[in-house]
Amino acid sequence: MLRSVGQTQVTSSGTDPQDPRVTALGVAVRRLRRELAGHPGRFPDRDIADRELVVLAALAASGQPDICLMRRSLLLVAGAIGSVSALTPALFQVRSAVELFGEVPR
Repeated sequence: MLRSVGQTQVTSSGTDPQDPRVTALGVAVRRLRRELAGHPGRFPDRDIADRELVVLAALAASGQPDICLMRRSLLLVAGAIGSVSALTPALFQVRSAVELFGEVPR
């Protein structure tokens, strides 16, 4: 395939797999999942947090995360583990990674 100088190839996946936002989201979600799995405490909404972290991981792996779904999952995770202060730094990292994608389109 011929390309002009300065042009890049567009892939059908939408988001570049090397997109640092996708990488940051994947790293943050994996960290929170590890910390949640290792947390000894039990709380009623732990299953919700686990399920929504799976959703966030899948969105990150898809290469074209849906901002609305990411924010919804983030809210559910935050609500589920919000009172567990030991998980706050990892949760903040996920929040920061989601925010890299910008505002919800209107």
